[in-house]
Amino acid sequence: MPWKISSLTGQRLRFVMAAVKRLHPLPQLCRQFHISRKTAYKWLARFYRGGFGALRDRSRRPHRSPRRLAPRWVKAISQWRRRHRRWGGKKIWAALRRQHPRTALPSISTITRWIRRLGLTQRRRSARPGPRLPYIGLTTPQAAKAVWTVDFKGWFRTLDSRRVEPLTVRDLFSRYVLVIWLLPNQSEASVRTVFVRLFRQHGLPRVMRVDNGAPFGGKGPLGLSRLTVWWLGLGIRVEFTRPARPGDNAGHEQMHGVLKAETTQPAAANPSAQQRRTTRWVRYYNQERPHEALGQKPPVDFYRKSRRRYPQRLLAWKYPQTYLLRQVRSRGSIKWQGRLRFIGRAFVGQTIGLKLSQPGIYAVYFRSHLIGEMHGADPGGLRPARYRLAKDSSQKV
Repeated sequence: MPWKISSLTGQRLRFVMAAVKRLHPLPQLCRQFHISRKTAYKWLARFYRGGFGALRDRSRRPHRSPRRLAPRWVKAISQWRRRHRRWGGKKIWAALRRQHPRTALPSISTITRWIRRLGLTQRRRSARPGPRLPYIGLTTPQAAKAVWTVDFKGWFRTLDSRRVEPLTVRDLFSRYVLVIWLLPNQSEASVRTVFVRLFRQHGLPRVMRVDNGAPFGGKGPLGLSRLTVWWLGLGIRVEFTRPARPGDNAGHEQMHGVLKAETTQPAAANPSAQQRRTTRWVRYYNQERPHEALGQKPPVDFYRKSRRRYPQRLLAWKYPQTYLLRQVRSRGSIKWQGRLRFIGRAFVGQTIGLKLSQPGIYAVYFRSHLIGEMHGADPGGLRPARYRLAKDSSQKV
């Protein structure tokens, strides 16, 4: 009913009075008040039944709500929640069941919904913002062994219905595929095992380019995970592609498309057979298949192994003498100013350095990388550092 004035009740009253006095024919009044005949008859019927009071807006609430929660249960939920602030729907339901063993109780989801509706949820404190570091951009390699691109091709199943996750590693400059290994999952331990073998065979690159997903990216400082922290400890710089920008690793994605078309349609009988097929394809891709970006030459003509050898044991990083050193414990915390402060699970077992930057404020470093700040007045732990994304930036290596 498209009334053009703000007072709907006043407009209805004017229409009813004009219709009762029969100042104009009803169709003309409907056009004048911009309503339909059906609406006109409705308001006239309400007026004849209930007078002027019947012209007010009515509640849209249903007359009956058979499934509405009884007030006594709402009161009981509120009492239990206020008595036990950390109890959720499951525990409150169990307590109500002990009190009322033979009574039909509201469901757990209903109790949880009413906890939120009553405003009895505990709000988590959002992490205080830490330093914002400039995003240094993506590296443009000038030689082989400078930048490796790493990713997981989408999982698929072999003919025996077993799931495989292809881990793919490629040299960006020469387009040489270093390895494609079919893993049962994307766990950090299985990926690290592949890279230990790969580093021993091909040496260490200077830069590793990955996306922000697990196991490469994490939710901690700088988006690092335990895997990427391990790479940093080996002296490999980690660069993340921008979120939702697959074009940042376009060459790697193009290789995935060729791999899928030539090795998985259809898939092999089992993971072992699929791995043998994939290994043969890698040999063909590197040594025989011409690449347009390389002047129709195969990648093997441009690839060279790195001279940076994989160390048998990581050397301890030497922090400046003015830094306070702390060992990150098994749950990602350090002991500082008499209590535990959370740093990040990605740094478990690592040594970090704290540098006094302002009174009561310490900059926290992992090796040469600023990962956040510690404020003495904060009740929590680290204020993690984040990258500030730039529109377009690149650098050469």
